[in-house]
Amino acid sequence: MEKEILTLVTFFPLVGVVLLTILPRDRHDSIKGFALIISFVTFLFSTWLYYMFDPLGNGMQMEVNIPWITSLGISYHMGVDGISLLLIMLTTILTFLSILASWNSIKTGVKGYYISMLLLETGMIGVFCALDLFMFYVFWEVMLVPMYFIIGLWGGPRKIYAAIKFVLFTMFGSLLMLVGIIYILFEYQKYSGVFSFDMLKIIGELPLSYQAQLWLFGAFALAFAIKVPLFPFHTWLPDAHVQAPTAGSVILAGVLLKMGTYGFIRICLPLFPDATITYLPYICILSLIAIIYGALVAMVQRDVKSLVAFSSVSHMGFVMLGMFALNTQGIQGSIIQMINHGISTGGLFLLVGMLYERRHTRLIEDFGGIARVMPAYAAFFMIITLSSIGLPFTNGFVGEFLILLGAFHKNNVYGIIGATGVVFAACYMLWMYQRVFFGKVTNDENKKLLDLSWREKVILVPLVLLVFWIGVYPKPLFEILKPSVNLVVEQMERAEAVRLDDDYRVEEKLTTVEVGNNELSFDTEEQSDE
Repeated sequence: MEKEILTLVTFFPLVGVVLLTILPRDRHDSIKGFALIISFVTFLFSTWLYYMFDPLGNGMQMEVNIPWITSLGISYHMGVDGISLLLIMLTTILTFLSILASWNSIKTGVKGYYISMLLLETGMIGVFCALDLFMFYVFWEVMLVPMYFIIGLWGGPRKIYAAIKFVLFTMFGSLLMLVGIIYILFEYQKYSGVFSFDMLKIIGELPLSYQAQLWLFGAFALAFAIKVPLFPFHTWLPDAHVQAPTAGSVILAGVLLKMGTYGFIRICLPLFPDATITYLPYICILSLIAIIYGALVAMVQRDVKSLVAFSSVSHMGFVMLGMFALNTQGIQGSIIQMINHGISTGGLFLLVGMLYERRHTRLIEDFGGIARVMPAYAAFFMIITLSSIGLPFTNGFVGEFLILLGAFHKNNVYGIIGATGVVFAACYMLWMYQRVFFGKVTNDENKKLLDLSWREKVILVPLVLLVFWIGVYPKPLFEILKPSVNLVVEQMERAEAVRLDDDYRVEEKLTTVEVGNNELSFDTEEQSDE
């Protein structure tokens, strides 16, 4: 059962898709209940996967490798390590909570909506499990289709514009990644004599020239940077977030953005180590720009959802900064912050959606003093807000502290600039909270607002528990991540050592040539004097 569990987690939502197609379109409650059960069972399977995982084990676990298209070396190759395991669990819990949050908000096309959500879940989990580059690309593209429909059919007034922009940006990056995958396929065939998309074989065996690494890193990195999104490829994100329905925003922020950062750590860093070291300062500079730019733009937003969307640009800049510190603290903090961002920002989008269902507006100026009429809602919002700004004893503090520690170890300037982003985050989040929740209730419509229902509390309580569990006792996450992170750090250290050794040899040769030329010149002068 150890190998079958990974297939169950990945494809069980597809079972729900098939069964949902049989249900009549007008049986809305049955469709919602069935989709909720399927997503919950998928979450239980991911929990089972967590308990079967050996935190002390090295390499991939629960691998499944079945030949598929043998003539091209394509196989059904799946596996998990500590990094992918945590992201799979984040995906399954956020999908379940998103489906539960959609219970009253989706009133048209109910059947198609829940089919899209379950299909999206399979695509996301598949990306985190795939160890075959072709399978990785297939899952990467599969998740694009349902998200397009979720934004384009159930989104806001400018939903078509946002959906098309999302697809165009993502497809452009995906095509470059496909070109890179095909190039790697033929390079491996030249090297080994056989076609293979096996990621582990390619990373362990294929020697790529420095020039090839530079071009391939650029192709893959652009696809991943658009998904993150890294400045300046972020312009699709605010539109997609603001126009998407609540569940779409939660999945987009909580999981889809992590697919970009996961691609960097799973493919770019181990497969192109020399290019990674070359591009490192440029990636770090773009990450720092994203941190500051996202925070400053978030500060002037009038729409709460738009503010949370731009905060994602800033927070994902932190994730990229920690990852490209290329040390243990930075990479560990980067991965933990991926999880934390999914929890805190996903929670904020859920809370904003709950308020929008009551007032049908998200403008900050339309609120004020609602803590008086919605005390439970205000308490949950405060906890998630403090998590987002990284208050000690919340999950956000653990990730940001490690990222800044790793950044300072890499370069003091990176750490100092990154730390200002933490200050800005506190400014825009607390200022927003003050304007929405404190003061007098000046709008009569706000006096009639109902506090959280039992269903909404059920949605928010797991997120709050995760906020404090990770904030107070993150040790289990560190144990799960340690072998995978150490492997990445070792690969980077070897590449950097080789680079320094090559630079030393080049410098030694140049010095020898200079000394030789000086001796030759000295001898020539002596002969002419004689």
